[in-house]
Amino acid sequence: METVDATHTPIPVGSRNRGLPASAAFDWLRAGWHDLTIHPGPSLAYGVAVFAVSLGVVACLFYLGLDYILFPAIAAFLVVGPLVAIGLYEKSRRIEAGEPVTLGRMLFVRAASGAQVIFTGVILCGLALLWMRAAVILYALFFGLRPFPGLDHIAEMLFTTGIGWAMLITGTIVGGLFAAFAFAISAFSVPMLLDKKTDVFTAMGTSISLVWNNLPVMFAWGTIVLMLTALGLATGMIGLIIVFPLLGHATWHAYKALH
Repeated sequence: METVDATHTPIPVGSRNRGLPASAAFDWLRAGWHDLTIHPGPSLAYGVAVFAVSLGVVACLFYLGLDYILFPAIAAFLVVGPLVAIGLYEKSRRIEAGEPVTLGRMLFVRAASGAQVIFTGVILCGLALLWMRAAVILYALFFGLRPFPGLDHIAEMLFTTGIGWAMLITGTIVGGLFAAFAFAISAFSVPMLLDKKTDVFTAMGTSISLVWNNLPVMFAWGTIVLMLTALGLATGMIGLIIVFPLLGHATWHAYKALH
């Protein structure tokens, strides 16, 4: 059983404000692209795996008649994405340290915090499931037992009826709260658990503090992540082959810049 170093000292709150401008987010993106182009094979293979799994999940949802949770499932992907990207953080860490990079080392990562990473995965998956359940409950509250009309008609139902607009506004507020919380706890917690021997709650607390004390650059970074992810999804998820590794490598540089 892995033990957590009880002597770990969190960063003093005052030192967590790096005063970085919003434009620093683009520096992280450029650094991520640099890491992607160094030994690109493992990173692209990682992206192909994410694309294949995502495509399989979507196909299963349609096959099982669960297309009504497609959009909540996409939101859940954003929640667990930082954990899935741990192998990409490892590649960037190895490039930084001058260590060899292989796909095997990216897939079988030995995090400094050991099993605490697994605990993080449980928490993030639980949050993702809660978000999906909240979306289903919201639909039921506004539309009752009316069957889901399908993706071909959902836009008409949302944008041409008063109830649809009410659900859309409420769902945006609730989803925004979930998104903000998920982003705050996961933005730097997984890279920190990879990099340092600490516990999940210290990592998540530090991540929240870093996000809160660096709002301009983190707002810019969150916007970049959302837009690039949306672009990757809009291409039938093929774009994730590039977008996911790029954001994964860039997240490591964001962590190193702010931590």
